Amino acid sequence: MKDLKYISAYSIPLVAILSIYLMDIYTYLTPIYVFGIIPIIELFTPSSEENLDPNTRLTKSKKKLFDWLLYINLPLIYLILFYALYTISSNELKTFEIVGIIISTGIVLGANGINVGHELGHRFSNERFIAKALLLPSLYMHFYIEHNFGHHLKAATTDDPATARYNQPVYIFWITSVIGQYLSAWKIQRTLLKKNDRSFLSFKNDMFWYMIITTCYLGITYLTFDLTGLWVVISCGTVGFLLLETINYIEHYGLIRKKTNSGRYERVREIHSWNSNHLLGRILLFELTRHSDHHYRASKKYQILDHHNQSPQLPFGYPTSMVLSLFPPLWFMLMNKRVPREMKPI
Repeated sequence: MKDLKYISAYSIPLVAILSIYLMDIYTYLTPIYVFGIIPIIELFTPSSEENLDPNTRLTKSKKKLFDWLLYINLPLIYLILFYALYTISSNELKTFEIVGIIISTGIVLGANGINVGHELGHRFSNERFIAKALLLPSLYMHFYIEHNFGHHLKAATTDDPATARYNQPVYIFWITSVIGQYLSAWKIQRTLLKKNDRSFLSFKNDMFWYMIITTCYLGITYLTFDLTGLWVVISCGTVGFLLLETINYIEHYGLIRKKTNSGRYERVREIHSWNSNHLLGRILLFELTRHSDHHYRASKKYQILDHHNQSPQLPFGYPTSMVLSLFPPLWFMLMNKRVPREMKPI
């Protein structure tokens, strides 16, 4: 039964379905649930530093149940997106209702789309295709290249657009990270092509394919749901990737790796990502909150990630931390004193 705890992650899409169905002011149930109710519950729920023993870890790493709990998100997010588009196109809704549906749907695209796509993107099998399909509705397919070949190499350095600087407000980070990661993805793609003796116009240029697939996705939406549908999916996608960027912000805020005598950065360690052991956030985000171990061993599956005592700890779970980050003065007051002194800018 403990293995089934991750079913709770489906509470977000279920609340989104309910919010779209009920319409009116209820279209805002999802943001209220994710950024209101969950943070309040987190204040009264425990955290756990417990790690699995070697035998249990081996058993859990081989259980297909944990993989299927991820796969189910693929049809789920597309069904919710279609339901949102159908509801908006077939009803005379007020502006505030449309905005509520967009926000609710976008949260699902971020939490159950990009987040799960991130996990599957680290696998070495056909699961990578599922990962990219999960990234598509958030218009973030390039994330696969940048995250795996860029962020995991450059995390906690000034060269990484997905690492928030000390005293950098989240709103500025959204701009620098979104633009920086997209440009970085193109640079990485070009390097990969050169490494394999292929031209920039090669069929192996995945960034070109991502552009084509995304254009087709938007084109089909336009042909099916007109201009309103196109505007809705772009807006939902924007909410989805801004949710991701807010998570990026809290995951590495203010943490910087030292440079060695050779001029290179030290290897990524457990101290270069913020960790959270708050159980509710861990379950809802498929253990993304044990981010320190994820960067330390990127190939580890979510269900066997460990806690490390030396990892910097967030004072709250991810949902609560995301809300706090939206208020920069409050975020700085809580977090700046927790950033290790040797990592702070002089």
